[in-house]
Amino acid sequence: MQSVKMIKRVQKGFTLIELMIVVAIIGILAAVAIPAYQDYVTKAKVAKVASAVKAVQTAVAQYAQENGGTIALASADNWTSLGLSAAPTATTEVSSVGLSTAGVITANVAAAVSGTACTITFTPAIGTTAVTWAVATTCAAPIPGIVAKWN
Repeated sequence: MQSVKMIKRVQKGFTLIELMIVVAIIGILAAVAIPAYQDYVTKAKVAKVASAVKAVQTAVAQYAQENGGTIALASADNWTSLGLSAAPTATTEVSSVGLSTAGVITANVAAAVSGTACTITFTPAIGTTAVTWAVATTCAAPIPGIVAKWN
């Protein structure tokens, strides 16, 4: 009797079902990760708005301290009375920054951040030892949720 020799074949590569499972897993991960990444990008852009306004906030707080806890600028956008040479320069996130006679700072947010042009308003509240800022926005979601954490 002849012995039947079984030839073992070594599998080379992946089967179709294994590849389909990997593609499905990658698709699920991408469906979860892409929206989270978009929120992260929006948060980073809104943080740049806060950074652009920070120098003006510091100048307004210093002005209030030097003037007995009051803010009464001679005219709106009076940057020189705050010790600034001019308004902050526009960036890709902030198209312009405005200042009222009461020290309220309005940052005009560029459409690149929220899809449409909107504003973020910083209103000072003079305390006995510090200036706090109330922040409000006219921007669409998710920016109001991000701004709410600043208050």
